Amino acid sequence: MLQIFLVTFPFFALIAAGYAAARGRVLPLDAIPGLNTFVLYFALPCMLFRFGARTPIAQLLDGSVALVWGVCALIVVGAVVCGTRSARIGWNDAAFGALVAAFPNTGFMGVPLLAALLGPQVAGPVIITIAFDTLVTSSVCIALSRLDGADDHGAAKAVRQAMRGMSVNPLPWSILLGALVSAVQLKLPAPIADTIAMLADAASPAALFTIGAVLARSALLSRGHALQFPEAPHHGLSRIGDVLPVVIVKLVVHPLLVYAVARGAMALGLPISPMALAAIVLVAALPSASNVAMLAERFGADNGRIARIILWTTVAAFFSFPLAVAWIR
Repeated sequence: MLQIFLVTFPFFALIAAGYAAARGRVLPLDAIPGLNTFVLYFALPCMLFRFGARTPIAQLLDGSVALVWGVCALIVVGAVVCGTRSARIGWNDAAFGALVAAFPNTGFMGVPLLAALLGPQVAGPVIITIAFDTLVTSSVCIALSRLDGADDHGAAKAVRQAMRGMSVNPLPWSILLGALVSAVQLKLPAPIADTIAMLADAASPAALFTIGAVLARSALLSRGHALQFPEAPHHGLSRIGDVLPVVIVKLVVHPLLVYAVARGAMALGLPISPMALAAIVLVAALPSASNVAMLAERFGADNGRIARIILWTTVAAFFSFPLAVAWIR
């Protein structure tokens, strides 16, 4: 356990540093979108491209891993929507609660952390989970969020918005380009490769620091600082009963479900390696993705509740994630 904590501590320390910097206004809140843009459109795509280019194409097309992860993600979405939707929580808030329960912080946090724990061979299964959550899980939840009539155009417009959002998301494209480079075994010119390497090396610290800053901003908003961001429609404090069950689903139920489904699939003969099993279980044990709060804000959901879930899962994961590592290894 001590060795695991020694590996994971710097990752959570960088998140705490970003949180403290934004909370103490050392980092201006207006600068956070710029940090997020650098990570999302420059550093992280280069990291994913490099992982994809260095990973054998067979690992990137592992249908067994995709099937197990996809089944579990959709089960979590369905269970959370059914378990939380009520007269007070409509389709919109229930759907984004489901998304924050099923969508781990794989891109910003999981890729560098799991590579440090399990080695670069973990890239294939991790990239599969990112692709599925970006393309499928997010789209399903956005479509569900439109079913309570919050948008006059209904679910059809939500699907079009989701498809348009996926088309401009650089992460799937970087994964696809990396996979193509891997498939054709293309060697990039040294200047281009060096530029990609420099941006990829910056992704991990910048992404983790940005997570902390985004969480601090969300915490400030949820405590009545919405005047600084008047375009954000919902920033109220949520009941503990609206937050804690989703936190438990994310950090406990999701990884256990992935483990059980993967073991069942292996018993039925699907080829899932021990390394891939460990990778997807640990991805499921990660805290919630920080970008869900931005999606919730964009679609008019209670992003105060979503931000609290993300914050709680991130803080709790400092303790729960090392336990998950010790268990699965």
